Amino acid sequence: MTDAKVFDELWQVICERAASESLEKSYVRHLLFHEKGIDKSLEKVGEEAVEFILAAKNGVSEKTVGEAADLIFHMMVALKAADVDFDLVEEELAVRRAGMHLHD
Repeated sequence: MTDAKVFDELWQVICERAASESLEKSYVRHLLFHEKGIDKSLEKVGEEAVEFILAAKNGVSEKTVGEAADLIFHMMVALKAADVDFDLVEEELAVRRAGMHLHD
């Protein structure tokens, strides 16, 4: 099992790339600062969701894992584009795990 901090580390990288003014190419910056705005990030979430569904439906576990990772990554980038901190998602999941719903 992998360290659960991987999401925190990934979120930190996304935030750092978003804040960077470096001219170095960054896929995260490409998505966040695309001329389409948040729509670009949301398109990628939709695309990755479809790819995940197809991989899972076809029963190819290796492909399903890869597509799940892509989907989670793009969802995190879209959260950043929407100015929603990933900590709020983690808190919501913790509350739900405890049997309570934060946003009912």
